[in-house]
Amino acid sequence: MTDLSGRIALVTGASRGIGYFTALELAQAGAHVVAVARTVGGLEELDDAIQAGGGSATLVPQDLADLKAVDRIGAALHERWGRLDVLIANAGMLGTLSPIGHVEAKTFDRVMALNVTSTWRLMRSVEPLLLKSDAGRAIIISSGTVRSCPPFWGAYAASKAAVEALARCWAAETAHTALKVNCVDPGRSRTAMRAQAFPGENPMDVPHPSEIAERLVPLADPALDRSGMLFDVPENRFKTFSQPA
Repeated sequence: MTDLSGRIALVTGASRGIGYFTALELAQAGAHVVAVARTVGGLEELDDAIQAGGGSATLVPQDLADLKAVDRIGAALHERWGRLDVLIANAGMLGTLSPIGHVEAKTFDRVMALNVTSTWRLMRSVEPLLLKSDAGRAIIISSGTVRSCPPFWGAYAASKAAVEALARCWAAETAHTALKVNCVDPGRSRTAMRAQAFPGENPMDVPHPSEIAERLVPLADPALDRSGMLFDVPENRFKTFSQPA
């Protein structure tokens, strides 16, 4: 089992789904979890679950669409801990599934603002803290739609493609440091976003987000030696970006 005792882990989108269960897994591995999400009730439920398991968390009720607030996260972490060991950049939104020509400009802008711009600003805000860690780990949640590019998923797929490009550049820029940056394709998961995209699907036919979280936490291990790669959760293996997913 991954041992993250004494490490500080920041998880965005932590009030539900993959973010919620990844935060739980990190806490069970010994990390102190800094949980960021808009939904206060979900964060409080997470805190109760973490404490029940003997772990600890700091709750940050924050809408990552507030980009100036994202910039302040790094400063707050620096003031309290002086470093960050793990970043799980999970927060995101689907937008609407629609032909590209029918996507409203405000919807496209909102998807890009949350999925791309806020992720970039978060990377920028916490990079100095991750570099102060003896083994900083950044895990960026992507999507298989980047490679499959299904019809009607244009805005979401484009946003995740942009996030992957940012992560790959970041990994290359930090190649000679202790920071390891990897993307994750979580595959299908029983989340609210999945239900929105596939309303007729039987959720019991889809893996529970806790199963995804179990695969993510080892990527935060200080012993991990991979960077600039894509971890395919359904296949449980790393891939280079040149390989088909």
